[in-house]
Amino acid sequence: MNAAFATGKELQKMDPVFGQLSFDDHEQIVFCNDKDTGLKAIIGIHNSVMGPALGGTRMFNYANEWEALNDVLRLSRGMTYKAAITGLNIGGGKAVIIGDAKTQKTPELMRKFGEFVHSLSGRYITAEDVGMETRDMDIVRDVTPYVTGISEERGGSGNPSPVTAYGVFLGMKAAVKQQFGSDSVAGKKVLVQGIGHVGETLVDYLTKEGAIVTITDINEEKLYEVAAKYGATIFAGDDIYSADVDVYAPCAMGATLNDDTVKKIKAKVIAGAANNQLANENVHGLILQERGILYAPDFLINAGGIINVYAELEHYDKAEIMRKTENIYNTTLEIFDYAIKNGITTHQAALTIAQNRIDLRKIENSKK
Repeated sequence: MNAAFATGKELQKMDPVFGQLSFDDHEQIVFCNDKDTGLKAIIGIHNSVMGPALGGTRMFNYANEWEALNDVLRLSRGMTYKAAITGLNIGGGKAVIIGDAKTQKTPELMRKFGEFVHSLSGRYITAEDVGMETRDMDIVRDVTPYVTGISEERGGSGNPSPVTAYGVFLGMKAAVKQQFGSDSVAGKKVLVQGIGHVGETLVDYLTKEGAIVTITDINEEKLYEVAAKYGATIFAGDDIYSADVDVYAPCAMGATLNDDTVKKIKAKVIAGAANNQLANENVHGLILQERGILYAPDFLINAGGIINVYAELEHYDKAEIMRKTENIYNTTLEIFDYAIKNGITTHQAALTIAQNRIDLRKIENSKK
């Protein structure tokens, strides 16, 4: 079973929804089905204390519905903390559509999905994620205003991937500074796993600063294209987790840091764009810490995308988007410092600070 959904078998032994570890007090879960278009989707609203739930829609060919449910729960929870740690006044949510984005996604399916989003009356605001493009969000916009990441031609902020990549790059630089004493990645060996929209842009940033970049992806055609474009090396070994590199940057699906990998990783820094990189955030985060590997919390350093689409709700410009994204560097260093002072993992530090902000807002809301 895919590592990203390693808990799938265990889930079937529990109550179908409320008993899942990833449920974590979700406020609302919506199952969406439409026979005519073939739409099967799940929307998860984790927490709306800070505001309406904002989070992208992922279309993926899940092996089964358990995997899809577990993924949307983990992702929507992550969005809650991503918004809170970044200082945005928005809640956390996410949606997944079960299916092959290359062969099963149609304009009719996207419109029908938009109608389901609209039925929630603004409690959930969608955007693009894996398997989605800006043009898909434009189609959703035809039937609901509760969507961000639409094209600039339609007044939106466009594809958030470049901003996401910039934030990951800055978070990585902060981690490199913490671990090696200088934030320059020049001469550092970096393995980028997954070269989609975000991963490729990250390769661009790394190459321009002089990093020695190795790439890996399940799409061989894309691998050769990116390798030729940026002069990157294609990973040729059998086990990427044992690769002799300074930085491991997971930029594909989640849970690559699991029982099988955390004890093999040779990199001294882990900083990537993938969501939910830790299969078990307590167990695997602690193992990395004990091994002296510095983990840059994913929901912090990949927050550039939500900063970008949030601009459509708050009506701030590109300069403010970049200013907020650049602050990821400072926040990452603050998280590392907080973790050291409190004797906890970097992931626990980021969660604690995010949860404190949510708790404070909850108290404020109760007094109104």
